[in-house]
Amino acid sequence: MNPVLIKIGTFEIRWYSILLIAAFIIGFYFVEKESKRFDIPKDFMFNMIFWTVIFGIIGARIYYVIFDWNYFSHNISEIWKIWHGGLAIHGGIIAGLITVIAYTKKYKLRIIRYTDFLVPGLIIGQAIGRWGNFFNQEAHGIATSLEHLKNLHLPKFIIDGMNINGVYYIPTFFFESMACLIGFLVLILVRRGKYIKVGTPTALYLIIYGIIRFFIENNRTDALEFCGFKIAMIVSVIMVVIGIVILVMNKRKGKFEDLYNDKNNKDALNY
Repeated sequence: MNPVLIKIGTFEIRWYSILLIAAFIIGFYFVEKESKRFDIPKDFMFNMIFWTVIFGIIGARIYYVIFDWNYFSHNISEIWKIWHGGLAIHGGIIAGLITVIAYTKKYKLRIIRYTDFLVPGLIIGQAIGRWGNFFNQEAHGIATSLEHLKNLHLPKFIIDGMNINGVYYIPTFFFESMACLIGFLVLILVRRGKYIKVGTPTALYLIIYGIIRFFIENNRTDALEFCGFKIAMIVSVIMVVIGIVILVMNKRKGKFEDLYNDKNNKDALNY
């Protein structure tokens, strides 16, 4: 599996980079399409997403480097080479959330109203971005047999790609990508509900991805660890708990209170 799409001399364009760009474009499409229903200016959302993605990537890399410092402390030059892989989505989510908080606070907007707009685009972006791991031959599971992979009815090109130095591995990246795709469809359908509350899409994202990543991480061989614990599993549990808390809080609201699809239920945007 060649991680490089195009190479001209020393100049390279890697699949990982192309897929990240594709994730951004497709994610933005769905966010912009939804926010348009609420008459939110396209350039406002683009600016929010642009800075969220920029700081999210930086946060994802910092997070990864911190929890794999044993390697990077001896390979300092690798810290900047994100095209080689090594972006921790939880670090990206944390940094991205901080960016969204700062952006919405600047315009005195309700934070969770905008995270509701963002999460479908985020999870479909994650589904796409995981394929960058495929081309880099990373984020896979334990070693297995060719026969086992065939029994999973996986496409041949995935099976071939999971042959790394003569050893076959479980394609956990693929399972996470497909699960994120299903999560995306769930969010798209749920937010059309008549009595869905503001915050429900955000809560469902936290729960859905938290559960997905908890079980995926348990089967990965390259998980980031701290004191013997897989960091992503801990963060995933926290995500699920926060999501449940938001749903419980929404349950206490009246049937017609704080409805997601109420187009009058939004802050004045002085942009």
